[in-house]
Amino acid sequence: MSVRNTTRITAMVGTAVLALSLTACSAERTDSGSGSGSGDAAEGGGGGLIGIAMPTKSLERWNKDGAHLEELLQEAGYETTLQYADNKVDQQITQIQNLINQDPEVLVVAAIDGTALGPVLSDAASRDIQVVAYDRLINGTENVDYYATFDNYRVGQLQGEYIVEQLDLENQAGPFNLEPFAGSPDDNNAKFFFSGAWDVLKPYIDEGKLVVPSGRNPASNDEWASIGIQGWSSDTAQSEMQNRLNSFYADQKVDVVLSPNDSLALGIAQALDGAGYTEADWPLLTGQDADQANVENMLAGKQSMTVWKDTRTLGDQVAKMVDQMVGGETVEVNDEETYDNGVKVVPTYLLPPVVVTPDTVESELVESGFYEAGDIGL
Repeated sequence: MSVRNTTRITAMVGTAVLALSLTACSAERTDSGSGSGSGDAAEGGGGGLIGIAMPTKSLERWNKDGAHLEELLQEAGYETTLQYADNKVDQQITQIQNLINQDPEVLVVAAIDGTALGPVLSDAASRDIQVVAYDRLINGTENVDYYATFDNYRVGQLQGEYIVEQLDLENQAGPFNLEPFAGSPDDNNAKFFFSGAWDVLKPYIDEGKLVVPSGRNPASNDEWASIGIQGWSSDTAQSEMQNRLNSFYADQKVDVVLSPNDSLALGIAQALDGAGYTEADWPLLTGQDADQANVENMLAGKQSMTVWKDTRTLGDQVAKMVDQMVGGETVEVNDEETYDNGVKVVPTYLLPPVVVTPDTVESELVESGFYEAGDIGL
């Protein structure tokens, strides 16, 4: 196991971000994520194998996350094997077991179901393989060493605060019709997104300034999964929104839809389109991830905001953490209290999210190099 200088990764990270090199150096992978790649470890001074398990290639952000992290590690001299599951838990478990059998120094895992990986990670621990949970906490096991993510509670807060500000709920009596959605019940992050938003919005529901005609109104944060959309499916969100509009909005309009991410927002927008909503009566619609289709929707007036988590910075941080782990150095974290996985509090590095509105798309997303202007029609 070789020791590397962490500052080398830090310098390389800046170059990678500025260059926007978000494609992997390895051979092209199949849709099922069964392929692998290796960097030029000899030129990097040795290295070692790092296994990366991502949930799916069907969402834009995971393609970018996996490719960016893989490139950073390869440029630092590591070999990598990157696997994408098809949002199928059993497939991801099999992929992780295959990675373990290759004896990596570190596993980086973005879990599909954070409660399902205990047994396979026990095998990793028996072989002294360290584990970093990437963006999604792995629950119910002591065999996860570190966690890196964005401040997911803050994501929800930002969505709720945006709604409060746009509707001027401090001064307006309402009532405004709200339809809330939550993320996939098997994604640990989804409860933080919802709790952050609900802690902001529920007081206005209790006052009667916000009402939920569909009755899809969790009584508390703990009941968030009752309105969760499995697998973050756009199609399921579209169908659910269509049902609510058909059943409860024959003679009224929805004023605001709380969507925890862009995938759901895309389906919700399609349902609103199908129901005849136009620019004149389009409701406030939140989102998260700054996916390209949603940014285009924002510029077209069909989504109000998104919470941007610059996933390049997440990859940057995880690459540093991996290097620190392999080198036996102190691993940088900034939260050792919040993320209890049911067995242990996992040392965590939290990154800050950013609100993007149509007015700030250019300054936040284009000027930062996240998108080219032409990619989003600017």
